[in-house]
Amino acid sequence: MTDPHRSGFACLVGRPNAGKSTLTNALVGTKVAITSSRPQTTRHTVRGIVHRPDAQLVLVDTPGLHRPRTLLGRRLNELVVDTLAEVDVIGFCLPADQRVGPGDRFIADQLAGIRGTPVVAVVTKSDTVDRARLAEHLVAVSGLGDWADVVPVSAVDGYQVDVLADVLVSHLPEGPPLYPAGELTDEPEVVMVAELIREAALEGARDELPHSLAVVVEEMTPREGREEDLLDVHAWLYVERDSQKGIVIGRGGARLREVGTRSRRQIEALLGTRVHLDLRVKVAKDWQRDPKQLGRLGF
Repeated sequence: MTDPHRSGFACLVGRPNAGKSTLTNALVGTKVAITSSRPQTTRHTVRGIVHRPDAQLVLVDTPGLHRPRTLLGRRLNELVVDTLAEVDVIGFCLPADQRVGPGDRFIADQLAGIRGTPVVAVVTKSDTVDRARLAEHLVAVSGLGDWADVVPVSAVDGYQVDVLADVLVSHLPEGPPLYPAGELTDEPEVVMVAELIREAALEGARDELPHSLAVVVEEMTPREGREEDLLDVHAWLYVERDSQKGIVIGRGGARLREVGTRSRRQIEALLGTRVHLDLRVKVAKDWQRDPKQLGRLGF
């Protein structure tokens, strides 16, 4: 007799830059979430779908839980809390290369208030420390809360990623697949394109920029009158101040051209067609604190 098929949702939470997006991509086996060394890169819940003969695991990658300083920050936290109420298992990501701190305790306290949903403590970036440091960190993490499991992983070299998948699946209810075979995410293409542009713009950016940058794809249309496929993509990059606009554009437009080249390669790989990318930069003063502008930018 074979084991019953399981299917359900797992949410990865953790403070900003805990490795949630990289881990999502490693579990799914392809890129469905943008990654950056900058904190608070993720702004949307991206679902990555893991297909197995015995299960379908739908990963919800959320923005990092943090003490918010802006209206945007509060809305991102609300997005996380709403998501936690709807999943079957929670993966709490704590990076091995950083000691347990106030941010982790803040999240642990939030998770302690959620009844009936198992929480797996996931020690990410385990490849970045030696065994003694990893063992010390595992002890600290174990003492932080009443976890269903504690699993050290490395999304970079694949260490125990399959073990984590088994653990998460073990907490899912029995049921048929929720998504068609081969579907890796339910994120709309236009949102993924905007996220890839934002990821490219954040690469090598100054500290002030990540929180202030938003990307909106205004138009994605096939070029008419051409024999080969070509997609025209027009997007706006929004910043909060004129000085940030200069950072994004660069001297003589060099940096914006670099952003276009880097993101175009990723977009073409995602969509499977050639792309002409038109990027423009606009100042939306203090948009993170303005409810109307937040709504217009999709938050």
